[in-house]
This record gives sequence, structure tokens and C-alpha cells, in this order.
Amino acid sequence: MIGNILASNTSLSTLERLYIRLFGVPINGLRIRARRILPYLVPKYHRILDAGCGQGVFTFEAARRLPASLVTGMDANSGLIERNRRIADAAGLSNCRFECGDIAAIPADSRYDLILSIDVLEHIEDDIGVLTGYYRALEPQGELLLHVPGYYRRWPLFSWRVNFEVEGHCRPGYTMDDITGKVEGAGFAVIERYHTYGWLETMTNNISYAITGAKMKRKGLYTLVFPILLFISYFGRNSRPERGAGVFIHARKQ
Repeated sequence: MIGNILASNTSLSTLERLYIRLFGVPINGLRIRARRILPYLVPKYHRILDAGCGQGVFTFEAARRLPASLVTGMDANSGLIERNRRIADAAGLSNCRFECGDIAAIPADSRYDLILSIDVLEHIEDDIGVLTGYYRALEPQGELLLHVPGYYRRWPLFSWRVNFEVEGHCRPGYTMDDITGKVEGAGFAVIERYHTYGWLETMTNNISYAITGAKMKRKGLYTLVFPILLFISYFGRNSRPERGAGVFIHARKQ
């Protein structure tokens, strides 16, 4: 189960840790994104940066799947970084490290062959500056796996609206052409791009949002509903919607 390494977090209650061990990290949207991103993590990548790693789910999964690679999670939240370090130590992930830092100012001497940027850019005003920093930090022919919210989403089931306004977001999302233009403007060559969140995935994500408001409200109800949402959304993992609530881009440094 994706993210079940977070069960090593001793600040959680015994029941919370058992729940995570059984079902993985209980964030439906994150699990939807992970099903798209994680298959791209292959052994050819030796130095990986998870930019804006947050709870470190993608950092931990990359380190677990690629034991011969060095995976770095970077985030400006020092509390999360310290907690992630303790979890990595408890799990024995010696190829995983965490750094407290601003992804808008990645050190000039950093060199990676893969950067993950998963639902991060919408939090940053100078998104073009961050993309340019990613470009500088990559080795020649290094690659970027980028996911951002789409500008529009299906709501509640059949109509469309501008994506949710979430606290901490500088913008509701990106159109495909908008984010593609910014990635190419930073110097990248786009290898692949597509919308994410097909109908089934969006339905379950909308239910999650209606319960929690993206603020972890009604945790008891969400705990009961999450396994059902996880099961349903799994069947949408291969969808390639013409329009969707997320945009994925795979790009290479030219």
C-alpha cells in the first residue's frame, strides 16, 4: 500500500498507525497521482529530487523502489523534514535523505537526473522561476516528472467548473497549454503530456473534498469512506481523459 511507511511515525496513535499500515496513506487525491507517477521510477535514475516533498510519500516510495539510487526530499517545512528523517531511519532507508530548503533556490551545485514536482507549482507565485531552477539542477538529458491541478474540473459529476480554491494555492490550476508553455519556456523539451483524473477518479476526489474540504475535517467519516473511494478510484488508473482535474508532463533537459 502506497505510503504505508508513514506508519513508522511514532507521533500517531496506535490505531492511526494500524490504519495506515493496512490502507497506506489515506489521501485519495495523492493516491490517484501516485498511480500515474510511480511507474516512471525506473533504475536508470540514480540521483532523484522530490521537490516540495511534504510528507515524503513520493520520496519514500522512490527510495524503496530504487535501492541503488539516492533520493532527496526537499521542503521548506522544517518540522516535516525532521519527522521524515525519523521515519526514514526507522524504516532503514539509507538511500533516502531530507533537506530543509526553498525549491525556488535549489543550490547551484546540485545535480540530479530526475526531479519530481507533484502538485507544488500551484503553491508558488514565481512558478517560472522554479521551473528554471529545476532546469539548472538537472544533469544534461535529466528529466522532470511534473503534475499540477488542471484549471477546470468536473463538478459534481457531469458539469465543469474552475478547480477548487484551496488555502495556500496561488492559482486554481493550469490549462494544458499554459503549463506546457511554461515548461518549454524554461528550456525543457516535453516528451509526454496528458490530463489526469478521469471520471471515476474525479468522482471519488469530489467526495473526498466534500467531506474534508481539503483541510482534514470530519476525519472519522473520512476514515470510514476512504477504503471505498480507494477501491473505486483504482479502476480509473489507466484513464486518459480529454479534460481532467490534473495535468501530467514528462520533460527532458535539452
